[in-house]
Amino acid sequence: MSERPRPDRLPHEKGFHISWDQIHRDSRALAWRLDGQGPDDGAWRAIVAITRGGMAPAMIIARELDIRLVDTISVKSYNHQTQMDAVVLNAPNEELMGDGTGILVIDDLVDSGKTLELVRKLYPKAHFATVYAKPKGRPMVHTFITEVSQDTWIFFPWDMALQYVEPYRGTD
Repeated sequence: MSERPRPDRLPHEKGFHISWDQIHRDSRALAWRLDGQGPDDGAWRAIVAITRGGMAPAMIIARELDIRLVDTISVKSYNHQTQMDAVVLNAPNEELMGDGTGILVIDDLVDSGKTLELVRKLYPKAHFATVYAKPKGRPMVHTFITEVSQDTWIFFPWDMALQYVEPYRGTD
């Protein structure tokens, strides 16, 4: 039986809801893919998390791969659920970063790719990894775990609270 179209359904209701357990499992899977792939006999020099979404996956990956040097780059590319031009608000130490060799840049999601495109210009030799990827942004990332359609909105656990939701077909 096919799903009936709902004209009253908002675009963001085509959602992919991620639990804390799921982001943890998927981030560990990403760590396993990255293990032994660094340029220094398979090791990575450091992790740079793209704030804010990349912080939870970066913490998990740092633990799994025993990487002690973790920093952040603050990039703003959304205003609530509206995409905007990406801008760097804060960057890691230039001496640490260099051209990015041996650095893992981690984010939760690559959507349009604008954020990663900006960061790649700064650190062209870094390895870019995300937990989730959408088709438009896939060329900007070296490694990812799960691809979702471009029109899917991902709801991360740090953006949600538990509450009642109306059944899809209504209450009758």
